[in-house]
Amino acid sequence: MAALSTRQELIDYCLRRLGFPVIEINIDEDQISDRIDDALQFWYEYHFDGRQKIFISHQVTGDTVTLASILANQFTVGDKLTGGTSGATTIVREITGSSTFSTEDTQGTFVAGETVTGSKSGASAALHNTTPYTAGDMGNKYIPVNDGVLSITRMFNFGGVKASNAGGGNIFDIMYQFRQNDMYNLLGADMTYYTIVQSHLTTLEQLLVTQRQIRFNRKQNRVYVDTDWDKTFNPGDYVTFEAYAIVDPAEFSEVYDDMFLKKYATSLIKRQWGENMKKFGGIQLPGGVTLNGDKIFEEAITEIDQIERDMQLKYELPPTFMVG
Repeated sequence: MAALSTRQELIDYCLRRLGFPVIEINIDEDQISDRIDDALQFWYEYHFDGRQKIFISHQVTGDTVTLASILANQFTVGDKLTGGTSGATTIVREITGSSTFSTEDTQGTFVAGETVTGSKSGASAALHNTTPYTAGDMGNKYIPVNDGVLSITRMFNFGGVKASNAGGGNIFDIMYQFRQNDMYNLLGADMTYYTIVQSHLTTLEQLLVTQRQIRFNRKQNRVYVDTDWDKTFNPGDYVTFEAYAIVDPAEFSEVYDDMFLKKYATSLIKRQWGENMKKFGGIQLPGGVTLNGDKIFEEAITEIDQIERDMQLKYELPPTFMVG
């Protein structure tokens, strides 16, 4: 038989394993769809083939302030906008439209329709009546991620003034200076000296330059970075995370032909079939056939327990791979 490559092919395969079309499978299409979703969710979370390591690159967004009129060009970059009613303040990072600004370092909460005044330009204008302020990454203090991400393991420290010593080539970076001043040694000798120094620098970095602390919960789809955002990041900066994400069958159709997934999905559908038929237990049909939903249900429970036990013993990754 050809490899399964679609959701419907997986459903048809599971039904055939249960005896269809020779035997009538008493289960609704929506119930089948739900059991396939359950099987995929279990496969994503526990099977080593259900996840993949990825790197998430995200450009930090500033907050947005919107005026009620086309007066943005009267203000200047660096203006500190102060709300006349709320007393809230924010700094103009960029004039992005005729009535909008990208801002940072927002303090307080602006009030719709209030008048803001720029500290440098002296200009004044009323804020929009319904959407005067929209928080970006700088205001939210977190980075949004999609719901396919299972875990965030770390955040890279390159870029910006808070970077570690593993920077990208600026002349004040310690690794740049090391390579520049000691390159002649590497050309005329073995790699022992270089390896020892690299090991020493790595040890010093681990002791003196801490990793940025992050918090992630997959039910929130947010990465919280525990830092002073206004001093660490600027709108437009890029941040990069190491993460684990699901292997999406919509992109990689071979997921549907996974041996474990086929067995597990079949057993879940069988359990649902048994649950549907249990209430008709003992009823005798024409021809002397007696329905026995309890037997189907019990067999499915036994199969599911064995499959899940095999998952833990044979297919699951160590939990330390998913810390974060």
